[in-house]
Amino acid sequence: MPIIVNLDVVMAERKMSLNELSERVDITPANLSILKTGKARAIRFSTLEAICEVLQCQPGDILEYKE
Repeated sequence: MPIIVNLDVVMAERKMSLNELSERVDITPANLSILKTGKARAIRFSTLEAICEVLQCQPGDILEYKE
């Protein structure tokens, strides 16, 4: 898949655990794990917005396109 999810990198830079992020974003740890591992087929803009707000980053910090 040409879309790379760098959520784990951003979380590590912010020293935030999966459980802490899931609580602050109000998403289940299982769903957040699916997104983090790149297995998600879609993401809602509202979820992406909440993640970016909590992590204080831009969507481009989390999502990357590679051919």
